[in-house]
Amino acid sequence: MPSVNLSTGSVHYSEHGHGVPLVLLHANPGDNRDFEAVIPAFAQHYRVLALDWPGYGQSAPPELPETVSASFFYNVLREFITALALPKAFFIGNSLGGNAAARLAIESPDLVRGLVLVSPGGFTPHNFITHLFCKFQGSRFALSPHRWASLYLKRRTPVTKAMLERASTVQATAPRLALSRALWRSFAGSEHDLRQSASAITAPTLLLFGKQDPAIPASKDGKVAAQCIPSAQFVALPCGHVSFAEVPELFLAEVQPFLARCCNA
Repeated sequence: MPSVNLSTGSVHYSEHGHGVPLVLLHANPGDNRDFEAVIPAFAQHYRVLALDWPGYGQSAPPELPETVSASFFYNVLREFITALALPKAFFIGNSLGGNAAARLAIESPDLVRGLVLVSPGGFTPHNFITHLFCKFQGSRFALSPHRWASLYLKRRTPVTKAMLERASTVQATAPRLALSRALWRSFAGSEHDLRQSASAITAPTLLLFGKQDPAIPASKDGKVAAQCIPSAQFVALPCGHVSFAEVPELFLAEVQPFLARCCNA
């Protein structure tokens, strides 16, 4: 895998195909392999770059993983774009990755050609229960990565089975648990909340949520996101949190025409 040296350390990514850049941003936890089911189709038309966020996959961990927040990964994305001198690109972001991609479209619209936000973080109407769950997941009592993934991955496919295997092995090490828990603690904070600022998104946006997602429900967070982002297209798919791995054919059936329309606009 190629890599680029950023201020946070070495960030690895996979690269496939040629054309307009299409940047794939995974969730917490996860890595670039989460997108394996859809990369070949995208690589026929785009230059696909799938990141390993710092501390995941093959990328170097943050120096102090227990102190990171969601904004840390947004800054990594900005540095990555600058280091590779990417032209205006498409971004597909899942959960944490969706939060970073949406924030990029808000703050630097000139860098974003189009957005596909897959169960993005930042649109949760927080209450006592959501704050309590974020605090719980940010503690040493948190659900293990495998247990949590087994709840939000509703379809078993070769890719989701591999994701579950990684959740029970490489993602269960002490440094990665510290990173994941720090992120959970930040999810209830104001810097992660995009509900007010998302109205500034002008890039064409496709919102994909899972009807069975217990983490970021289509019926709640999905509706909020659709209300917050002007002219966003909203689709609820029969899956959990990771539609591109759970129902890749349905995912591609929505995303490929969307990207093509953006290219022809």
